[in-house]
Amino acid sequence: MFTAYVIVTVLTIAANAGIAAADLLRAGFVLANSAEVGLPQSWLPWLAAAKAAGAAGLLLGLLGARPLGVAAAAGLVLFFIGAVAAHLRMRVLHNIAFPLGYLGLATASLALALARQ
Repeated sequence: MFTAYVIVTVLTIAANAGIAAADLLRAGFVLANSAEVGLPQSWLPWLAAAKAAGAAGLLLGLLGARPLGVAAAAGLVLFFIGAVAAHLRMRVLHNIAFPLGYLGLATASLALALARQ
């Protein structure tokens, strides 16, 4: 169980750190997706900060701060539920697999972290 927790959590950290960087760099695919779901570009730094904070919290959880890791995973689950909801609200379904994938990783990280408690 510990190995699965570490692998899934490291993948979740990497995915969220990567997309936070893409948000901050205003990558083309980020700007296009934001426009499609009706997200103002001015929100990107704040959303990037939330994703980066989630990744940092997960890392600290791996390093021993379990409650912080659980809180970070729960925050990312809520964040990506919101992202999926934004896609559904605007009927942007062609790329909904991306927020669903991030949601899946965050949910798995949360479940595995809770199983370790």
